[in-house]
Amino acid sequence: MKPIIEISGISKRFRISHELQPYLNIRDRVSQIFSGKKATSTEEFWALKDITFSVEAGESIGIIGKNGAGKSTLLKILSKITPPSSGKIISRGRIASLLEVGTGFHPELTGRENIFLNGSILGMRKNEIQGKFDEIVDFSGVEKFLDTPLKHYSSGMQLRLAFAVAAFLEPEILIIDEVLAVGDAEFQKKCMGKMDEVSKSGRTILFVSHNMGAVSNLCSKAVLLRDGKIAMIDNSSKVVEQYLHDSVQMSGKRRKTISALDKSFTLQLPYWVNNAGEEIPSYSFGSDYKLRFDFEFHRELTFLNIGIAVMNKDGSRIFTSHSVDDKSFQSFSTYNGKMTFDAHLNIPDLAPGYYQVLFGVADEHTHDYVNASSEVEVILDIAETHKIKDGANGILWHTGQWKKVG
Repeated sequence: MKPIIEISGISKRFRISHELQPYLNIRDRVSQIFSGKKATSTEEFWALKDITFSVEAGESIGIIGKNGAGKSTLLKILSKITPPSSGKIISRGRIASLLEVGTGFHPELTGRENIFLNGSILGMRKNEIQGKFDEIVDFSGVEKFLDTPLKHYSSGMQLRLAFAVAAFLEPEILIIDEVLAVGDAEFQKKCMGKMDEVSKSGRTILFVSHNMGAVSNLCSKAVLLRDGKIAMIDNSSKVVEQYLHDSVQMSGKRRKTISALDKSFTLQLPYWVNNAGEEIPSYSFGSDYKLRFDFEFHRELTFLNIGIAVMNKDGSRIFTSHSVDDKSFQSFSTYNGKMTFDAHLNIPDLAPGYYQVLFGVADEHTHDYVNASSEVEVILDIAETHKIKDGANGILWHTGQWKKVG
């Protein structure tokens, strides 16, 4: 049986223009417009380079990689939204894609009309769409607004309707980008359950996500993209492990700055330190772990709660820690200027491996300054020893106390 998708030598090139005189006064700018002459230079940027792999019918494939690796470009090409610069794609089935909020919808049409529009684009007959209509409306939860033009929907409402249409109209191939991150936690869980159901029904899923737990649990195989090229194709757990390893190697080379939603402070991406306060890429088994937070407060705050969640590569939460539970952390009354905090995590039995560490910052009313999400993550790398191998002994390795009693 032939693969449902065959991708052969796909490349995508963009031309980037640069103005040689970016800072002009108004007179020079107007003169440029009327003369039609503009001092620019162009360069080529290859978003994808020689991508080749195939997807069997019924497979669930995760596509992962850091931002800018080419994931979304690949999905747009597979969805026939943009053509490749070179290469060939053969798809043997109807494709439904959910790439961006509002993709494939018309803002002037109502929710009801957009459901039928999408079904028609997929090649479905009117009676087929009507047979799935009630399930789509029930899943999306937009029944009250079904006859309202889509332009009046919030982004979350558009997402719920778009996902329901894509999942329930039963295409042979379902392509989903990280757009699910727009939804709330309850809806994301609902979507993951539906995608698992779709996968088990024998349909094919291509899924882009920064949530490694979702990729490991949903996908049997994964593709790791790095700088527009395939770095690795294997079963999802091995590819996720390689991605986390790459993240560890890169963490010391970049220091991302995160701004609070209300601009009250900025925070550098947290990093691991040893007892001397020096940044380190990994720990040895049995260590105490210190995660350092460098804040710069732009206005005075009287309360702050920093939360940490440590997840294994399967997406299971190992434990959670909140600064508000440590009474000594709240002993001072104000937060202002530059301040540095260490989260001291005493978990000596945590087995070797790679762990995602999600974090968030909230006020006393639990309103988020920084959302805990897979986009805001740190990797905890606990090195193997000659006795203990990654994943061989579960999540915790506990020696216990052994003695001869007879």
